[in-house]
Amino acid sequence: MTLAEVEQAVLYIDAHVIVLNKPAGLAVHRGPKTPESLEDWLPLLAFGFQRLPQPVHRLDRDTSGCLVLGRHPKAIRQLGALFAERRVRKIYWAVVEGHLPLAEGTIEAPLRKISTKAAGWRMIAAADGDPAVTRYRVLGKSQRRSWLELTPETGRTHQLRVHCATLGHPIAGDVQYGEGVATGASLMLHAREVSLQLSETSRPIAVVAPPPPGMADALKACGWAGDEGVGGSEE
Repeated sequence: MTLAEVEQAVLYIDAHVIVLNKPAGLAVHRGPKTPESLEDWLPLLAFGFQRLPQPVHRLDRDTSGCLVLGRHPKAIRQLGALFAERRVRKIYWAVVEGHLPLAEGTIEAPLRKISTKAAGWRMIAAADGDPAVTRYRVLGKSQRRSWLELTPETGRTHQLRVHCATLGHPIAGDVQYGEGVATGASLMLHAREVSLQLSETSRPIAVVAPPPPGMADALKACGWAGDEGVGGSEE
Protein backbone atom coordinates (compact mmCIF):
# COMPACT_ATOMS: atom_id res chain seq x y z
CA MET A 1 0.00 0.00 0.00
CA THR A 2 1.46 3.36 -1.06
CA LEU A 3 1.03 6.74 0.58
CA ALA A 4 -0.84 7.99 -2.48
CA GLU A 5 -3.33 5.11 -2.25
CA VAL A 6 -3.90 5.74 1.46
CA GLU A 7 -4.32 9.48 0.92
CA GLN A 8 -6.91 8.80 -1.75
CA ALA A 9 -8.98 6.90 0.81
CA VAL A 10 -9.02 9.84 3.26
CA LEU A 11 -12.39 11.60 3.10
CA TYR A 12 -11.84 14.02 6.00
CA ILE A 13 -8.96 15.02 8.26
CA ASP A 14 -8.38 17.62 10.94
CA ALA A 15 -6.17 17.78 14.03
CA HIS A 16 -8.34 15.25 15.88
CA VAL A 17 -10.25 13.05 13.43
CA ILE A 18 -9.68 11.09 10.23
CA VAL A 19 -12.53 9.54 8.25
CA LEU A 20 -11.56 6.92 5.69
CA ASN A 21 -13.46 5.33 2.86
CA LYS A 22 -12.49 1.79 3.87
CA PRO A 23 -12.27 -0.61 0.93
CA ALA A 24 -14.38 -3.75 0.99
CA GLY A 25 -12.19 -6.73 1.87
CA LEU A 26 -9.93 -4.82 4.28
CA ALA A 27 -10.25 -5.95 7.89
CA VAL A 28 -10.06 -3.27 10.56
CA HIS A 29 -7.96 -5.44 12.89
CA ARG A 30 -5.34 -8.07 12.20
CA GLY A 31 -6.22 -11.67 13.04
CA PRO A 32 -5.45 -15.31 12.18
CA LYS A 33 -7.67 -15.11 9.09
CA THR A 34 -6.88 -11.47 8.28
CA PRO A 35 -3.10 -11.02 8.16
CA GLU A 36 -3.59 -7.82 6.12
CA SER A 37 -5.62 -5.13 7.83
CA LEU A 38 -6.06 -1.43 8.45
CA GLU A 39 -3.28 -1.74 11.02
CA ASP A 40 -0.84 -1.86 8.11
CA TRP A 41 -2.11 1.56 6.99
CA LEU A 42 -1.70 3.33 10.33
CA PRO A 43 1.93 4.50 9.90
CA LEU A 44 0.94 6.13 6.60
CA LEU A 45 -2.04 7.80 8.28
CA ALA A 46 0.02 9.52 10.99
CA PHE A 47 0.60 12.54 8.72
CA GLY A 48 3.31 14.02 10.95
CA PHE A 49 1.90 13.00 14.33
CA GLN A 50 4.15 10.91 16.59
CA ARG A 51 1.31 8.65 17.70
CA LEU A 52 -0.51 6.44 15.23
CA PRO A 53 -4.24 7.09 14.72
CA GLN A 54 -6.62 4.40 15.91
CA PRO A 55 -10.05 3.27 14.67
CA VAL A 56 -12.77 3.99 17.23
CA HIS A 57 -15.40 1.60 15.85
CA ARG A 58 -15.54 -1.36 13.49
CA LEU A 59 -16.81 -2.19 10.06
CA ASP A 60 -17.05 -5.77 8.83
CA ARG A 61 -14.18 -6.74 6.55
CA ASP A 62 -16.49 -6.91 3.53
CA THR A 63 -18.30 -3.64 4.30
CA SER A 64 -16.96 -0.51 2.60
CA GLY A 65 -17.31 3.13 3.57
CA CYS A 66 -16.91 5.62 6.41
CA LEU A 67 -14.52 4.53 9.15
CA VAL A 68 -13.62 6.99 11.92
CA LEU A 69 -10.16 7.19 13.53
CA GLY A 70 -8.88 9.34 16.37
CA ARG A 71 -5.52 11.04 15.89
CA HIS A 72 -4.44 11.32 19.54
CA PRO A 73 -5.44 9.72 22.87
CA LYS A 74 -7.90 12.46 23.92
CA ALA A 75 -9.71 12.34 20.58
CA ILE A 76 -9.80 8.53 20.72
CA ARG A 77 -11.46 8.71 24.16
CA GLN A 78 -13.93 11.37 23.03
CA LEU A 79 -14.87 9.48 19.89
CA GLY A 80 -15.16 6.20 21.75
CA ALA A 81 -17.61 7.83 24.16
CA LEU A 82 -19.68 9.25 21.30
CA PHE A 83 -20.03 5.83 19.70
CA ALA A 84 -20.75 4.13 23.03
CA GLU A 85 -23.46 6.69 23.81
CA ARG A 86 -24.92 6.41 20.28
CA ARG A 87 -24.29 10.06 19.54
CA VAL A 88 -22.83 9.33 16.10
CA ARG A 89 -25.28 9.24 13.20
CA LYS A 90 -24.49 6.43 10.75
CA ILE A 91 -26.27 5.80 7.48
CA TYR A 92 -25.63 2.72 5.34
CA TRP A 93 -26.63 1.86 1.82
CA ALA A 94 -27.41 -1.70 0.82
CA VAL A 95 -28.52 -3.43 -2.35
CA VAL A 96 -30.79 -6.30 -1.35
CA GLU A 97 -32.41 -9.14 -3.23
CA GLY A 98 -36.05 -8.67 -4.22
CA HIS A 99 -38.61 -5.93 -3.63
CA LEU A 100 -39.88 -4.95 -0.19
CA PRO A 101 -43.65 -4.59 0.31
CA LEU A 102 -43.26 -1.40 2.37
CA ALA A 103 -41.35 1.75 1.41
CA GLU A 104 -39.98 2.14 4.95
CA GLY A 105 -40.11 0.50 8.31
CA THR A 106 -38.32 -0.56 11.47
CA ILE A 107 -36.75 -3.95 12.13
CA GLU A 108 -36.68 -4.96 15.79
CA ALA A 109 -35.03 -8.36 16.08
CA PRO A 110 -32.74 -9.25 19.02
CA LEU A 111 -29.48 -10.89 17.95
CA ARG A 112 -27.42 -13.68 19.47
CA LYS A 113 -24.13 -15.31 18.44
CA ILE A 114 -24.08 -19.06 17.89
CA SER A 115 -21.30 -21.51 17.01
CA THR A 116 -21.40 -23.38 13.71
CA LYS A 117 -19.18 -26.05 12.18
CA ALA A 118 -19.13 -24.41 8.76
CA ALA A 119 -18.37 -20.76 9.60
CA GLY A 120 -17.20 -21.00 13.22
CA TRP A 121 -19.94 -18.61 14.34
CA ARG A 122 -22.78 -16.50 13.06
CA MET A 123 -25.46 -14.19 14.40
CA ILE A 124 -29.11 -15.18 14.54
CA ALA A 125 -32.35 -13.40 15.40
CA ALA A 126 -33.45 -14.82 18.77
CA ALA A 127 -35.86 -13.69 21.48
CA ASP A 128 -33.13 -14.11 24.12
CA GLY A 129 -30.57 -12.08 22.15
CA ASP A 130 -29.35 -8.52 22.63
CA PRO A 131 -31.81 -5.82 21.54
CA ALA A 132 -31.18 -4.66 17.96
CA VAL A 133 -33.11 -2.05 15.99
CA THR A 134 -32.66 -0.88 12.38
CA ARG A 135 -34.72 1.65 10.44
CA TYR A 136 -34.90 1.22 6.67
CA ARG A 137 -36.12 3.19 3.68
CA VAL A 138 -36.37 2.08 0.05
CA LEU A 139 -34.55 4.57 -2.19
CA GLY A 140 -34.94 2.78 -5.52
CA LYS A 141 -35.18 -0.58 -7.23
CA SER A 142 -34.15 -2.52 -10.32
CA GLN A 143 -35.90 -5.48 -11.89
CA ARG A 144 -34.83 -7.87 -9.13
CA ARG A 145 -33.19 -5.83 -6.37
CA SER A 146 -33.85 -2.90 -4.04
CA TRP A 147 -31.63 -0.05 -2.85
CA LEU A 148 -32.06 0.61 0.86
CA GLU A 149 -30.99 3.29 3.28
CA LEU A 150 -30.31 1.63 6.63
CA THR A 151 -30.01 3.50 9.92
CA PRO A 152 -28.96 1.30 12.84
CA GLU A 153 -30.23 2.39 16.24
CA THR A 154 -27.95 -0.19 17.88
CA GLY A 155 -24.55 -1.51 16.87
CA ARG A 156 -24.67 -5.30 17.08
CA THR A 157 -22.28 -7.52 15.13
CA HIS A 158 -23.61 -8.24 11.60
CA GLN A 159 -26.81 -6.41 12.58
CA LEU A 160 -27.70 -5.01 9.17
CA ARG A 161 -26.91 -8.24 7.37
CA VAL A 162 -29.06 -10.36 9.68
CA HIS A 163 -31.90 -7.83 9.80
CA CYS A 164 -32.13 -7.66 6.01
CA ALA A 165 -32.12 -11.45 5.88
CA THR A 166 -34.94 -11.64 8.46
CA LEU A 167 -37.05 -9.51 6.11
CA GLY A 168 -36.53 -12.12 3.42
CA HIS A 169 -34.35 -9.73 1.44
CA PRO A 170 -30.67 -10.55 2.11
CA ILE A 171 -27.96 -8.15 1.05
CA ALA A 172 -26.60 -8.98 -2.41
CA GLY A 173 -23.29 -10.81 -2.17
CA ASP A 174 -23.91 -12.03 1.40
CA VAL A 175 -23.05 -15.71 1.30
CA GLN A 176 -23.25 -16.18 5.07
CA TYR A 177 -26.76 -14.78 5.59
CA GLY A 178 -28.08 -14.98 2.04
CA GLU A 179 -29.14 -18.60 2.41
CA GLY A 180 -27.34 -19.74 -0.71
CA VAL A 181 -27.84 -16.64 -2.83
CA ALA A 182 -25.49 -17.02 -5.81
CA THR A 183 -22.82 -14.36 -5.83
CA GLY A 184 -19.74 -13.48 -7.76
CA ALA A 185 -19.59 -9.97 -6.33
CA SER A 186 -18.61 -8.33 -3.07
CA LEU A 187 -21.06 -7.73 -0.26
CA MET A 188 -23.18 -4.73 -1.30
CA LEU A 189 -23.21 -2.96 2.06
CA HIS A 190 -21.65 0.49 2.30
CA ALA A 191 -21.24 2.88 5.25
CA ARG A 192 -22.48 5.87 3.30
CA GLU A 193 -22.46 8.68 5.86
CA VAL A 194 -21.23 9.51 9.34
CA SER A 195 -22.05 12.67 11.31
CA LEU A 196 -20.63 13.64 14.69
CA GLN A 197 -19.57 16.51 16.93
CA LEU A 198 -16.40 15.83 18.89
CA SER A 199 -17.21 18.29 21.68
CA GLU A 200 -19.71 21.00 22.53
CA THR A 201 -17.32 23.68 21.29
CA SER A 202 -16.29 21.99 18.04
CA ARG A 203 -18.10 22.15 14.73
CA PRO A 204 -20.19 19.19 13.59
CA ILE A 205 -18.55 16.96 11.00
CA ALA A 206 -20.52 15.28 8.22
CA VAL A 207 -18.79 12.87 5.83
CA VAL A 208 -20.21 11.03 2.82
CA ALA A 209 -18.35 8.14 1.15
CA PRO A 210 -18.74 7.24 -2.53
CA PRO A 211 -19.61 3.55 -3.04
CA PRO A 212 -17.09 1.17 -4.65
CA PRO A 213 -17.38 0.65 -8.43
CA GLY A 214 -19.16 -2.71 -8.38
CA MET A 215 -21.78 -1.50 -5.94
CA ALA A 216 -22.08 1.81 -7.76
CA ASP A 217 -23.17 -0.06 -10.89
CA ALA A 218 -25.84 -1.93 -8.93
CA LEU A 219 -27.04 1.33 -7.36
CA LYS A 220 -27.31 3.00 -10.74
CA ALA A 221 -29.43 0.09 -11.93
CA CYS A 222 -31.72 0.92 -8.99
CA GLY A 223 -31.97 4.60 -9.98
CA TRP A 224 -29.02 6.25 -8.25
CA ALA A 225 -27.77 9.24 -10.25
CA GLY A 226 -24.19 9.19 -8.93
CA ASP A 227 -22.15 11.55 -6.74
CA GLU A 228 -20.67 14.96 -7.29
CA GLY A 229 -18.33 16.57 -4.79
CA VAL A 230 -18.68 13.83 -2.22
CA GLY A 231 -16.39 14.01 0.81
CA GLY A 232 -16.28 15.53 4.26
CA SER A 233 -17.03 18.94 5.69
CA GLU A 234 -17.52 20.90 8.85
CA GLU A 235 -21.10 22.06 9.09
